[in-house]
Amino acid sequence: MANPLVAFTLIKRLHSEWLNVVYSKEALENTQALRSSYEEEDADLPKLEDLQGAAKGLMRLQDVYVLQVASLVKGRFQRVTNGKTIDIIQPAVSVPLSGDDCFLVGKVAYEQEDYYHSVQWLEESVRLFRGAGGDWSPENEGTLEDALDHLAFSHFKTGNISYALSLSQELLHHDPMNGRVLQNVEKYEKLLVTSPPTSITGNGLRRPGSNNLRTRDTYERLCQTQGSQQPIHFENPRLFCDLFTNGNPGLLLLPVKREVLSLQPYVVLYHNFITDTEAEDIKRTAQPGLRRSVVAAGEKQATAEYRISKSAWLKVSAHSTVGKLDQKISMLTGLNVKHPYGEYLQVVNYGIGGHYEPHFDHATSPSSPVFKLKTGNRVATFMIYLSSVEAGGSTAFIYANFSVPVVEKAAIFWWNLHRNGQGDADTLHAGCPVLIGDKWVANKWIHEHGQEFQHRCSLNPEE
Repeated sequence: MANPLVAFTLIKRLHSEWLNVVYSKEALENTQALRSSYEEEDADLPKLEDLQGAAKGLMRLQDVYVLQVASLVKGRFQRVTNGKTIDIIQPAVSVPLSGDDCFLVGKVAYEQEDYYHSVQWLEESVRLFRGAGGDWSPENEGTLEDALDHLAFSHFKTGNISYALSLSQELLHHDPMNGRVLQNVEKYEKLLVTSPPTSITGNGLRRPGSNNLRTRDTYERLCQTQGSQQPIHFENPRLFCDLFTNGNPGLLLLPVKREVLSLQPYVVLYHNFITDTEAEDIKRTAQPGLRRSVVAAGEKQATAEYRISKSAWLKVSAHSTVGKLDQKISMLTGLNVKHPYGEYLQVVNYGIGGHYEPHFDHATSPSSPVFKLKTGNRVATFMIYLSSVEAGGSTAFIYANFSVPVVEKAAIFWWNLHRNGQGDADTLHAGCPVLIGDKWVANKWIHEHGQEFQHRCSLNPEE
């Protein structure tokens, strides 16, 4: 399940393929037994939202990691670099996609009027359906005719009228009496008479815009390098590794391996912060409470496409490990992390292509829900990696121009605010989409109040 292609095909099989088989003509002999058994399981099966989310996840991975759709369809994760096709990673388990799989991804894009993606995925769907020689399986939702229909209109919407006409004419061979397609053919022919034909290749298609368009290129470049970029940044002699105790007696016999990754903003990685047993305790305790993650939307919170994950909040009373982690965080940072000076531990699981686009952890608006605790803004972030991933999932600091790969059992810490209480713009960061693997993290957000003697103001009001 670490492979998003395998996970997508399983979700599709459980959501739509079983349903199509159970209610197909071929199932008539066993209809009652099949349907009653299916209905018993139905509540635990993936919903339409899950299937559409998985399809969007594949398209997100395609964009951020510049993956070739033709390669994805064959179960390979490849991109073209300097004219050569290279494998980004070769997963242990892989699966090719069917014409119907590609049709579903293309249809999700089509329904969002995202013709950049629908053209690429429906092209593959048509190719695979043609290759199957018209063979149809009862679990399929789409057919060659469906794929041709959606692809023709997608090309029309991107201005490629001559190809839209060609596909519509092919569709008429299969369904000669389709009145809507006959009307489309007539419309396309008239348009070609009044305007010269244009041919738009896949490379000429325009990718949909984004609210974070200004930072998108940097974000994606940092995600692609997966923490291996700009050695000059890491050759800074002021960056170092050491065995760190923070002057705390509890750490004298077992100091923590500290790696200073950046000075502005100040970002530190603590290796082996959590044990395997503790990580499993936290994941197991959080699992029943996982819900779709939300973001600040004015004074309220809501789900958003730029944050795809599931999360749960754990109080100290949820498990003894939560209290142990709080104590260790306090020892390392010297900060008061007890509620309400620190928020409850947030446990996050990222699904297929799960990500969090560029954002600040601290509140940037006085009406933010962050202030509901009445303990000021989020002065610092302490994020624990509860699992490893095979590829992707890095934490990218956009303006600071570096990314940190997922380091299992490690924790990353940074200050969100300057000493004068102003937000540090250099902490703009993002959670890159998980390419292969199952990413779990735990976040501890620490607030300003309660730190008056632990993290003092500077004499310089500008600092």
